[in-house]
Amino acid sequence: MSSQSAAKTPTFDMNLHIHRLMLREPFFAAISRRMNKIPSTVIPTAGVRVNPDSLALEMLYNPAFFDRLVADHATYVAGLKAKDRKAYITAHPGDVSGEVDPFVWVRGVLLHELYHIVFGHVSERLPVEGMTKKWNHATDLAINSNLQGQLPDYCLMPGIGPYQNMPHGMSADYYFRSIQDPKDQDKQGGKGDKGDSSDDSENGPGDGQIDDHSGWGDLPDDVKEAAKEAMRQITEQAVNEASANSQGWGSVSASMREKILDSIRQKVNWRAHLRYFVKTSQKADKRTSVYRINKRFQYIHPGKKSARTAKIAISIDQSGSVSDELLTAFFSQLDSLAQIAEFTVVPFDTRVDDSKVYTWKKGQHRRAERVLCGGTDFNAPTKWVNERNFDGHIILTDLEAPIPVRSSCQRMWMTDKGSYNRRSFNTNERIIVIE
Repeated sequence: MSSQSAAKTPTFDMNLHIHRLMLREPFFAAISRRMNKIPSTVIPTAGVRVNPDSLALEMLYNPAFFDRLVADHATYVAGLKAKDRKAYITAHPGDVSGEVDPFVWVRGVLLHELYHIVFGHVSERLPVEGMTKKWNHATDLAINSNLQGQLPDYCLMPGIGPYQNMPHGMSADYYFRSIQDPKDQDKQGGKGDKGDSSDDSENGPGDGQIDDHSGWGDLPDDVKEAAKEAMRQITEQAVNEASANSQGWGSVSASMREKILDSIRQKVNWRAHLRYFVKTSQKADKRTSVYRINKRFQYIHPGKKSARTAKIAISIDQSGSVSDELLTAFFSQLDSLAQIAEFTVVPFDTRVDDSKVYTWKKGQHRRAERVLCGGTDFNAPTKWVNERNFDGHIILTDLEAPIPVRSSCQRMWMTDKGSYNRRSFNTNERIIVIE
């Protein structure tokens, strides 16, 4: 390998920078740990998104972009006048006394991506105009207000350039309403251009953007609702960790802290969550049919007919601490979902009584009922479901028992707000709070 080709090989180590983030920014580090980070050359910079199948949060990043960011920052610092350089080093001290942190801009971009999660931009309903350059700018302005001095000069910033008359610290909706330049409202064309950051300037990504917003507007409404709750729970867990950390919230200001706390108090559409869980647990049962035309071999081979089925287990905690009101609310929604899926209802306390298990068939109507009483052991229904090849497992409970063994299918928990606050364990699995 020549020295020229070796120089082009990206050297960026994301794990190193996430570790540095843990030391400086406990709140954002807690969010970062719950995201998948995927190196990619598909996007020119970085971007966050929701995986529509797993609901997992993902950060895609181009290592070459971050390598260039480190080099550009070094050039920027070297070009400062002596007085300005000293002030910059004071504001961004490195590990060695008298030296600047060489990764200021890297950390700023990572924080920018994590702020998109905190602000819910990934799952937020788009303006009626759709994913436009104007909306991209509005979301970036809302975030960059909180990152002054931590980003390259070419980044969008309230109070600077075309947005010099705009105040700091406002929402994306505010900036969207305030942007008047007609060219910012033009739709961006072409696949992958929705918020894409292309290199059309010498100083950095084009149009002042540093990341990719593609895919935000492509999520169905039920996925958005489920993703919104997933992000809310991740943010809540990060808040709890930051509050218990000696470093506190890092660079998060008091006013921003209050906005974050307010965001995790918002209600969620738990019915949409439940519907989405059922839909994502469905598997296609394909079989041949002479009544369907084969798309590849018309009138030669029979076509394929697909029937969407879902084998869902609903485990109902029968302990006395699960209120009748919670049972009634949950059964009411299952009654409507029985129009699209079939359920196996598994009542349990410290055990599963097979004689009490029943199938809730499509189109049936049932009333809430309590058939057992006793303590709570989540291992009982989990092992029962694991042995029977289910596609999904939902547990309605007050969460007042130790976390069980691993589930062989996707598992989701449903409870009320009081039980959620008193829960006996934390988990990365989805917990849906029924209001």
